[in-house]
Amino acid sequence: MDNAIVELKNLRKNYKQGKLAVEALCGIDLKLNQGDFIAVAGPSGSGKTTLMNIIGLIDTPSSGSIYIEGRDASSFNRYEQTLFRRETLGFIFQSFNLLPVLNVFENIELPLLLGKKKIPKNERRERVETLLENVGLADRRFHLPSELSGGQQQRAAIARSLVSRPKIVIADEPTANLDSHNGEKVLSVMKQINSALKTTFIFSTHDSSIWELSNHIIFLRDGKIESERRSGA
Repeated sequence: MDNAIVELKNLRKNYKQGKLAVEALCGIDLKLNQGDFIAVAGPSGSGKTTLMNIIGLIDTPSSGSIYIEGRDASSFNRYEQTLFRRETLGFIFQSFNLLPVLNVFENIELPLLLGKKKIPKNERRERVETLLENVGLADRRFHLPSELSGGQQQRAAIARSLVSRPKIVIADEPTANLDSHNGEKVLSVMKQINSALKTTFIFSTHDSSIWELSNHIIFLRDGKIESERRSGA
């Protein structure tokens, strides 16, 4: 039985740099299985960010197809992309993207208020409180982002990405702004959610501790898959 949650077929992405055409992705064929803990690695300019943005429906391919949960996502219009991102995907950005006028609790709760499915207030509170404890921010729940360190903001952003229990979480260097202790802490939370809910995690990362936890590692170079390794981890 095919367990692929994401499938890319002959995916290509071209950009214009002045008069030059740059091929960021060169015919990627890839299957990502439901419940996988996936690391995408490669040097700067290898195509990691472009690949993650296309899987996250933030960018569109120049040619080829992307299927998510068996649906041809490359044919979605803008509204369908927005709805699908909101209902199915979670994102962890290096830039945090926390809303400055909301406190930590409110920032984490926000995806639950935006979703199509109405979640009772007590359940929302329970989910947020649990994640605040898990990422070590329970004592910062009423602080604004400007009152947090960079590492604390990253942990708040990670909690926000997980609160709606998305089927796929796309994370761009999620431990880059964290010390080793807090990095291990949030990775442990993500691994627990991965095991309990079969959430698929896709990381763009240079962090070897993420590679060690991953059961599927993809190495990119010059827009192509240089190598791919799967394990039963």
